[in-house]
Amino acid sequence: MNLAEWSIRNRVITWTITIILAVVGAIAFENLSRLEDPEFTIKEAVVMTPYPGASAAEVEEEVTDLIERAAQEMGQLDRVESKSSRGLSIVKVVMKDKYDAKGLPQVWDELRRKINDNQRKLPPGAGPSIVNDDFGDVYGVFVALTGDGYTNPELYELAKYLRRELLTVKDVKKIAFYGVQQEVIYIEMLREKMSDLGVSPDDIYHALGSKNTAVSSGYITVGPDRIALNPTGEFQSEQEFGDLLIRSRQSDNKSQVFLRDVAKIVRGFKDPTDTVLRYDGKEAVGLAISTAMGGNVVEMGEGLKEKLELIKPNIPLGIDVNPISIQFDTVTEAINGFLINLIEAVVIVIFILLLFMGLRSGLVIGAVLVVTIMGTFIFMSMLNITLERISLGALIIALGMLVDNAIVVTDGMRIRINKGENALKAASAVVGQTSIPLLGATAIAITAFAAIGTNDDSTGEYTRSLFTVILISLSMSWVTAVTITPLLCEHFLKPVKQQPGEEKDPYDSPFYRGYRTFLARCIQFRWVTIGVIIAVFAASLYGFGLLKNSFFPDSTRPQFYVDLWFPEGTEIEETVRRVARVEEKLKDYDPVTHITSQIGGGEIRFLLTYTPEYNYPSFARIIVDIDDFKKMPELTAQLQQDLEEFVPEANVNVRLFVNGPATGGKIQLRILGPDASELRRLADKALDEIEADPDAKAVRNEWRSKVKVLRPQFSESPASIAGIERPDVATAFKYSVEGVNAGVYRERDELLPIIARAPKEERVDLESLDQVRVWSPAAQQMIPVGQVMSRFETDFEDPHIWRWNRVSMIRIHVDQRTGLPSELFARIKPKVEQAIGVDLAQYNGAKPLREGETFNANTIPVRWNDQIPIAGMPGYYMAWGGEGESSVKASGQIAAALPIFFGLMIFIVICLFNSIKKTLVIWLTVPLAVIGVTVGLLIFDQPFGFMSLLGFMSLAGMLIKNAIVLVDQVDVELEEGKAPYQAILDSGVSRLIPVAMAALTTILGMVPLLGDAFFIAMAVTIMFGLLFASVLTLIIVPVFYATIFRIKAD
Repeated sequence: MNLAEWSIRNRVITWTITIILAVVGAIAFENLSRLEDPEFTIKEAVVMTPYPGASAAEVEEEVTDLIERAAQEMGQLDRVESKSSRGLSIVKVVMKDKYDAKGLPQVWDELRRKINDNQRKLPPGAGPSIVNDDFGDVYGVFVALTGDGYTNPELYELAKYLRRELLTVKDVKKIAFYGVQQEVIYIEMLREKMSDLGVSPDDIYHALGSKNTAVSSGYITVGPDRIALNPTGEFQSEQEFGDLLIRSRQSDNKSQVFLRDVAKIVRGFKDPTDTVLRYDGKEAVGLAISTAMGGNVVEMGEGLKEKLELIKPNIPLGIDVNPISIQFDTVTEAINGFLINLIEAVVIVIFILLLFMGLRSGLVIGAVLVVTIMGTFIFMSMLNITLERISLGALIIALGMLVDNAIVVTDGMRIRINKGENALKAASAVVGQTSIPLLGATAIAITAFAAIGTNDDSTGEYTRSLFTVILISLSMSWVTAVTITPLLCEHFLKPVKQQPGEEKDPYDSPFYRGYRTFLARCIQFRWVTIGVIIAVFAASLYGFGLLKNSFFPDSTRPQFYVDLWFPEGTEIEETVRRVARVEEKLKDYDPVTHITSQIGGGEIRFLLTYTPEYNYPSFARIIVDIDDFKKMPELTAQLQQDLEEFVPEANVNVRLFVNGPATGGKIQLRILGPDASELRRLADKALDEIEADPDAKAVRNEWRSKVKVLRPQFSESPASIAGIERPDVATAFKYSVEGVNAGVYRERDELLPIIARAPKEERVDLESLDQVRVWSPAAQQMIPVGQVMSRFETDFEDPHIWRWNRVSMIRIHVDQRTGLPSELFARIKPKVEQAIGVDLAQYNGAKPLREGETFNANTIPVRWNDQIPIAGMPGYYMAWGGEGESSVKASGQIAAALPIFFGLMIFIVICLFNSIKKTLVIWLTVPLAVIGVTVGLLIFDQPFGFMSLLGFMSLAGMLIKNAIVLVDQVDVELEEGKAPYQAILDSGVSRLIPVAMAALTTILGMVPLLGDAFFIAMAVTIMFGLLFASVLTLIIVPVFYATIFRIKAD
């Protein structure tokens, strides 16, 4: 008794299981977590170490190198990147791909231990280091708080109130702020009064520093009680600062000196600020909310809406909560769009089944399809698979394959029932004959996607649900095909009523006869047929070489952003003024609805595929909302041109958000070597070639332009006489231009810095630097700093020094104006490599140039983490990064796994047929998919990118599955005693409808994906590849079979 017979004999159990699958599947679907894009782990942490007063070069040598060495002690490390700037070291630590979200916390703990163990080795004044392993957190809800007449502190107080309330909402993990202006207490010291009263700056610093420090006074035991001692005396408000007593150094000064006697106390904002947020031209405070791991974004969104409605009376009138990015709304819209695509695909598939297989057969297969999908939702829920772009796309891709098994069983039972067999016998015979071949074919179809599921990098993690959903759904399709399908056929399929003696051959129709005749001619003239196929295949290979390349397509969200890099050294206040002008310009464009400006860098990561920049005062990112994403291509192209003319001093880059892992600049070039001057010289050569291409935009060098630095030359002899040391001079300068941190003022839950600085009228400019006053212990008064300086020198230094695995590295970013990045890359790549002077003789992997051959884009292949030597410069290398390198890495990992899984697929076929020749017949059809793929991608003008590669891989499983069904039928016909030639023809005829229907349902089921920018290339690849290959399979498999087994046409 096989599964079909058992299912029919135990129909109550089968019906119960069917109903359970349908009902529980519907419930599971409602409870599945939802996201717009699949989650993937950002395997990066950032180690930040302050080193106040040190230049970028000093930071690199004394701090960054130490932190990098500590990180490199870890076996889990993939690479380290670092940026050394004046006063700050930033080291990005990237771990190997094999560590996922579960294993990374332990890795980060070890990193912290390594960094902490090296803190004592830091130079004096440096540290402590901060390890930020939340670098990849995504804040899916990002809003801007604005209000006419409200100050930044007032908006910040509201933001803190909202944080307290919203943190209680289910699935909320963390809430962060952006654009908060740090409040400070300024002590503006009056140097003349200080000199008259004998007060030094150190006296004020000491008094301020000790006044507001929290110090334990211990406990006292009184009887049975233990009572804490808490002396008063700390500041209760900024007005009390003026009453602070200051020690006077004049022995004849008997009167008390208060802080108000020698300084003005002013409450204000940190100057300069770190970041600024503006929304539609108004100053704003950003509030960003992240979702807990495994949380339901949509449910969290509903909870946030309910909470905000509840606390709405507590929000002051006039304050607006403006959405910048609301993930739960986007997710709901995206999932609804995908569900519509899924429903459309299901309807199309069922319609095709009804049209070509009849009402009853079509309804049976359609019902099995729905039950299979519901069962898939159950297992997705059990495995915590989220409903998102990739998993729903996988269901649509699998739809056609989900009905393949049911079509074979239904068609086989229909034929037998029409011949007069009872349903039980027909089910037992058909399933007994086809279950194992169908199981093998299903396993092969699943294995074709397996390389995706074993890819550990971020791209593989991003697309992993594609394999998992295919695995679940196709496995379910086989189970339902051999259990539920026979029961439904037994219940619904009825024999066609015929008069006695009028039994008709079901394959005796013009359609079947035409196919049989054509197939016979192809077998008869087999070498002509094979020759034509080889010629068409060769032509397709030529056409395949004409296809464009891409990694992941851009997003279709109605939002884009503009990066503005102003000259290095631009103050953030000036950046804000220039950005305000750009905002006014953007308002002139009709499609623009809202404008959000993030100034100063360090943006909130509100999308997983969005990469924030580090903090730069001269950098701004403007997020632009528009009313319709279809207007985006034309608008962004025009805006790029207009803004380059409007702000010629800025490096402008109008960019779209991306689907899939982000890479920074679409094209990147790394140049590595020991000497900064040589690196800049090589980079200039590369920049000249890149900028010469009119399609290149936003070309920038991460080191940026050198900046001026003023170096006062300290004179030891007069300084020693005056009792002044170098730190005294540095503090005097800082006090006179920015201010010196003199302590903190504790106000409720905030710690406000106390900054001592000169009054505005005394703050010096460049011409009066030598008049800065410094306290002389010997003279017991303030003296001009010029007395202890020999001269002032102006120099230039690198503002940022980047390193890659502890080697100095200049990285150049560039994007394309039109077309695809690969087209621009193909043009500039050979020019840059020749300009820099790569050494082909030393590089392992480059193709040596033959006589008369020119240097081209393919001379040196793109590799992951490559090192291409530069001729005549030992220790200097270059490498290509960006989208090309990421694509090579993702494709390379899949390619490395392909031999294993293709070997497994071959082994399964061998096990099914116990024949090398039959295996060869089946696998010879796989390359033919190139014909349809090439035609389809050229017609639709789609690139062959990563998603196309996944589609091409899946084609192999689909084609082999069809070929297995055909070859297995030949074996069945032979077992029935037919002649080999007759068996080939009869098997082709009998499998014509199942193979054609399987291909047709898959092809038409993907029609809804043609409107999806992310899946269109994959859909075209599968649709056209399967269309051409299936037609050829019905012809070429019998031809190959007859040729390899030397069967003559009768």
